[in-house]
This record gives sequence, C-alpha cells and structure tokens, in this order.
Amino acid sequence: MTDLFNRARFIMVHPSHPGNVGAAARAIKTMGFRELCLVAPRFDNVTDMPEAQALASGATDVLASVQIVDTLAQALAPVTLAFAMTARERVLGPPTCDIRDAATLSHQHLIDHSEGRVAIVLGTERSGLTNEDIAQCQRICHIPANPEYSSLNVAQALQLAAWELRYALGTFNTVSAKTAESAELKKDEGAERASNEKIQAFLAHWQEALIEIQFLNLAYPKKLIPRMQHLFSRADLTNDEVDMMRGVCTAMIKAAKGQLRPS
Repeated sequence: MTDLFNRARFIMVHPSHPGNVGAAARAIKTMGFRELCLVAPRFDNVTDMPEAQALASGATDVLASVQIVDTLAQALAPVTLAFAMTARERVLGPPTCDIRDAATLSHQHLIDHSEGRVAIVLGTERSGLTNEDIAQCQRICHIPANPEYSSLNVAQALQLAAWELRYALGTFNTVSAKTAESAELKKDEGAERASNEKIQAFLAHWQEALIEIQFLNLAYPKKLIPRMQHLFSRADLTNDEVDMMRGVCTAMIKAAKGQLRPS
C-alpha cells in the first residue's frame, strides 16, 4: 500500500499565500502522502516563510521536500493520470468526475500500471486553473458542494482530495504480493501508460505534422489543437501507441516534403 501512496503527487499552480502551502503540506502528511509540487509560486522562498512553517505544524519535513518548478508541464512530466480540480464548468475539456470517482480511478490506475503515477492539480487561490492548465490533464474532477456556495480554500480542497485518495488506496482490496510479483514478471514497458511528458512531446510533433500537410493554419487555428489534445488525453495512450503515432507524424512530414521513397 505504501508504494501506491508514493506514486501520488499533489500540485499547486501559482500559489500566492504561504499559509496555504504550509496547510497543504500538513494536509497531505496527515493522509499518508509526501509529494507536494509547486508551479511558479508567488514567492521563491515560500516554504521558508513563517506563515508556511506555522501552518505546516508537524509536517515541516514534507514542506522541506517540496518540489518547485517553473511550469505545469514540468510538474506533470512523470505523471500518467492527472486530475484537474475545478468547480467551474468547461465547454471544452477532458471528461469530468467527482473527487470520489477520481480517487477510485486513481487506485485502479496505480494497480493496473506498475509504473503509473497520479496527480491532483489545484489552481490559484483567486482564479483556479486556466483552460491551458486543464488541457494538460486527463480528467477534470470537482468536489460536490453546496451549489449556492461552492467556494473552497485551496488548502481545504487539497485536504478533501487527499482524504478521498487515502480512503480509496487504503480500503479497497489491493493485489496480493504473489499477483504483484507475477505482474512484474510479465510487465511490458510498451503497454504501460505513457507519461505526460511523452504525451506532450507527441502533441508538439503532431501539430508540426498537421502544419506540414497544411491541415492546420496557425493564423486561423480555431479550437483544433485543444480538441485534438483532449481527444488524445481521453485515449489513455500507451508507450507503444505514442511511438506509433510519432512514426505517423514523421511519415506525414516526410511525405509533405517529398522525402518518402516509394515502397
């Protein structure tokens, strides 16, 4: 079970209040998690600030190990299933579920994919996540709250998410040691879920190919790229599938440039 907890990450995008960062560290430690990642926080030394230290209470070890990165793409690089937490409805975006379903899906994902990693992504205190942030995640999740007043402090939302994830990972039946050992022997790296880093690299390659064959005009992109991004995110691509699609991209580009040899 500990291994499952170590493969879960909580990501705060552009946090501005040191107290929320400290409270987040405390929240995840009480639920048995340790990995907190901050994307471009307002203060570079946020984890050392008195308010963060005070609200972390006994979780200063988690606070000390916080990872700080410049972009959400960096925070999601090793992640294979990411949930964007937002209370706002989106016209265009990944499939939506509530936080309990997200926790159940996370548990199943970690069981099914021995190298899989999950993440809960939370936005800024004032405006939450942008559409661009959400497009980098595979699912949207929300906390069922009072529809007339659904506003939650970001650290409170993270606490609820950590609780639901702990409940899912700690109470459902996990694979036995024998089953896990057998799965390890049969593990096929190509069949494992592709990491977010690999997916984003493919999407960049795909966009390049669409431009080369003149299917995409960057002067008039409309919603083509985000729609395709959501399409491929829903597909849960494996490493082999991403490699295959990268091969298709290369062939498209060569064909557009007249570099393909006749078979």
